[in-house]
Amino acid sequence: MVLKDAFAYGGDYNPEQWAPEVWREDVELMNRAGVNLVSVGIFSWARIEPRDGEFDFAWLDEVLDLLHAGGVRVDLATATASPPPWLAVAHPEMLPVTAEGVTLSSGSRQAYCPSSPVYRRYASRLVQAIVERYADHPALALWHVNNEYGCHVSHCYCDVSAAAFRRWLEAKYGTIEALNDAWGTAFWSQHYAGFDEILPPRAAPTFTNPTQVLDFDRFSSDELLDCFRMEKAIIRSRSSLPVTTNFMGFFKAADYWAWAEEVDVVSDDSYPDPADPRSPVYAAMQRDLMRSLGGGAPWLLMEQAPSAVNWRERNAAKLPGQMRAWSYQSIARGADGILFFQWRQAVAGAEKFHSGMLPHSGTDTRVFREVEELGGELKALAGTPDLLGAPVEAQVAIVFDWDSWWAVEQPASPTRTSYVEEVFSWYAALAAAGATVDFVRATDDLRRYRAVIVPTLFVASDGQLEALDRYASEGGTLVVGFLTGVLDHDLHARAGGYLGALRRALGVWIEEFAPPAAPDLRAFGGGEPPALSVRGEVIGGTGAAAQWAEYVRVETAEVQAVFEGGALDGHPALTRHQHGDGVAWYVATRLEAAPLANLLHAVLDGAGVDRLPAIPGVELVRRGRVLVAINHSPEAVVLDLAGTELLTGSPAAGLSLGSMGVVLIVE
Repeated sequence: MVLKDAFAYGGDYNPEQWAPEVWREDVELMNRAGVNLVSVGIFSWARIEPRDGEFDFAWLDEVLDLLHAGGVRVDLATATASPPPWLAVAHPEMLPVTAEGVTLSSGSRQAYCPSSPVYRRYASRLVQAIVERYADHPALALWHVNNEYGCHVSHCYCDVSAAAFRRWLEAKYGTIEALNDAWGTAFWSQHYAGFDEILPPRAAPTFTNPTQVLDFDRFSSDELLDCFRMEKAIIRSRSSLPVTTNFMGFFKAADYWAWAEEVDVVSDDSYPDPADPRSPVYAAMQRDLMRSLGGGAPWLLMEQAPSAVNWRERNAAKLPGQMRAWSYQSIARGADGILFFQWRQAVAGAEKFHSGMLPHSGTDTRVFREVEELGGELKALAGTPDLLGAPVEAQVAIVFDWDSWWAVEQPASPTRTSYVEEVFSWYAALAAAGATVDFVRATDDLRRYRAVIVPTLFVASDGQLEALDRYASEGGTLVVGFLTGVLDHDLHARAGGYLGALRRALGVWIEEFAPPAAPDLRAFGGGEPPALSVRGEVIGGTGAAAQWAEYVRVETAEVQAVFEGGALDGHPALTRHQHGDGVAWYVATRLEAAPLANLLHAVLDGAGVDRLPAIPGVELVRRGRVLVAINHSPEAVVLDLAGTELLTGSPAAGLSLGSMGVVLIVE
């Protein structure tokens, strides 16, 4: 909990964009809106250090003093996210380079190579100066390192990065022969005589070595994390306050399992599209990931938009009440703070059309009224012990793995698939079934979950597969999706039917992949291929199998559904295997929504998973003693739930919940 006995509420505050007389008005309006925490200094390096070694803190002193006097706490940034122009001019060698060899210039943001010793030296000096000056300032509640690491430059391919990559590889493999074995360099004459011959996977004539690409993904995430660790160490030398950096939900370039171990508080930036009907469920999935990364601890929604963003093709405004509804969704799923980008909407720069808590049109606006209303409610809720800091209990977990994400989306893979879309198809079905979900690693302690879903664990070590096997054998219910256990940690194919140790748990092995060829046929004018579907009692009849199929060979499992049509007609598509004290299912295709729902009802009922009622269009989540109900549908819904509404004291039974309405129910 960042603020004692209070939900954090506020947003990014950029006073350097405004004249000093505006600062006093800002504090007054923050008080009016219930703001108690703002992030300061995120993009202020050029203002703090206008010239090499010359620091100007006078303006920041005044801002922090004003905020403190107004009772507003500060999440103070280290300002390293955007180096100033003078640094790029003096040291162009610190600029990032793309895989094609293009140097990215300053004039935007994040114009630095994460491996650059020049960048790290100047960033360290800046952080040291900020920490020395403000470590004891009474306004401080939290430290904010950098900003959205890797958002624009997640991989740098310059010579400095190449040297750092070689050092990383030597530390990992020890000898060049160990690397050659891991990378399979006997293929295409790629054998290396020494680490000095290795480069990043720059633009090449055709497919680059897959394990080299995966190791560069791992390295790039680690290099950014090293930058964070560098800054955190400087902060820790003078301050014991919590340190964070803002994650970005399902962000491919950074392995947030590793990052979450380094931050004191998980915080997240989330911008679901108001025009996308899938957004409420996808946003819920992102919230659950953040809670899971922190091991269930409260987290912060560091950024969301009060209304529209400025970077989509069409920037839909949030509907009346939608900002409040999505804010409560975060709270219901474990957040103890709701912050925005940004406090006052900018009038210049690249984000001037990104909405702010205080819009261009001022306080007599729908957006500001909604900001005030939510601030007042959160202040009132802080006085109850039922929600703030309370846990969210889940009996179902989904295994999420960055190595598998990186590898399955490489070229020259069995199919072009979106890893997150595959995970989302399972998550959405579980949410519709009333199950609350955690995200886990395969090697986590899974014993507290009644069911564990493994959507696509494409890359899996022996230890990961053995852990999943053990979970099922000791009484768990395991559901494994296609393209699991195909490659080991070095991206070597698991010969002999794939699956590794999971072959024992599942009672099947895989003979051959056979995905439907529809996209290629259509691209070349070949029309539609023969229809392929899945039929079986467990899935409630028949459903299409358009995304994937494979030849499954059954050893000891029971077939629950088969493919129908084409060469796979009659072959297993869904199997169930009693394994020790538990059960393991294998799903050899992506099921449509209806048959997937039927399968999960059977799985969850068999595992004894407690579920919340299913109300169309209404999201239900229990946090602590509070059941949060959010109506994402356009129509009002009458609730039939027992208990008392926390904000109004009204009985919950018979309450009419309007579109974007939220109720907090205590039984």
